[in-house]
Amino acid sequence: MILTGLLCGFLLGFIMQRGRFCITGAFRDMYVTKSSKMFVAFLIVITVQAIGVLALKDAGVLAPKVKNFALIATAIGAFVFGIGIVLAGGCSAGSLYRIGEGLFGSWVALAAYALFSAIMRVGPLSDWNKGLRQITVEHTTIYDTLGISPWVLVALLSAVTFFLVFRAKQHKPKFKPATLTPKKTGLAHILFEKRWDPFVTAVLMGLVAILAWVTSVATGRNGGLGITGPAVNFLQFMISGDSKFINWGTLLFIGVPLGGFVAAKFSNEFRFRVPDARTILHSAFGGVCMGIGASLAGGCSIGNGLVETALFSWQGWVALPLMIFGTWVAAYFTLIRPQTA
Repeated sequence: MILTGLLCGFLLGFIMQRGRFCITGAFRDMYVTKSSKMFVAFLIVITVQAIGVLALKDAGVLAPKVKNFALIATAIGAFVFGIGIVLAGGCSAGSLYRIGEGLFGSWVALAAYALFSAIMRVGPLSDWNKGLRQITVEHTTIYDTLGISPWVLVALLSAVTFFLVFRAKQHKPKFKPATLTPKKTGLAHILFEKRWDPFVTAVLMGLVAILAWVTSVATGRNGGLGITGPAVNFLQFMISGDSKFINWGTLLFIGVPLGGFVAAKFSNEFRFRVPDARTILHSAFGGVCMGIGASLAGGCSIGNGLVETALFSWQGWVALPLMIFGTWVAAYFTLIRPQTA
């Protein structure tokens, strides 16, 4: 059954690569280019997953548990993580599928991310990390705090997302340039040649996120998509060779770059690329920030940004804006300020 983790990882990597789905870009572009299209797509993933997971919860299929809300650790970690994904050129999941595209910088970022996640979770800094995360507040989910049904929040999120999608579609160009190229059809064209719409990509990612919940729970792991924990388990397996670290999450971690590689290879987008020394250093330091930040915050842009938000936990919805703010701060110092100078 744990092989379903490999399937979910493969599907996630394939879809993200073909849809050029970049969470870092979704956060950064709102500030740098004033474009919110990718962030709207990000909200679609949350909305689809929230509807599916809550419906399965009401049906008795799932019983998701919400983590204790470590306010201080989450706030600090999410901000540091946001800085890290700009320096690394991609978040944890983005770096993982870009490994399959041949980006050496993503290898460096992911190695630093996995190493410092392990240092924070099971290594020398684990006591400090656990101590900070044990400082919690009473509230866990937003709907429990407000005393309302979670479906009220699902309806509100769905309404906001639908409005933003509708508004984004209204801004499409009215006139398209004429072309003499014959229109291509067929499955191969759709999978590997046609440019994937970010909103369609987001819906597919949301469905994979729901599938991840169902298949993960079937193996005894009560959770959905996640990268930080699986990264630590993968690193521990590589060091010790102990098979106890191989589980659904570890196979998910392995499956993402495999899916990215297949998508990149068949769409002729695979190229082994080595950046300059400055970019490599940025990638390494960004990976360090991601590992520290995700461990403190209790999740990365996937675990907190997509999964915890879909559960309407305080951790998810506090971490998300602070990740975005960290992204904007890093973008200012690395992109905007050097240009103005």
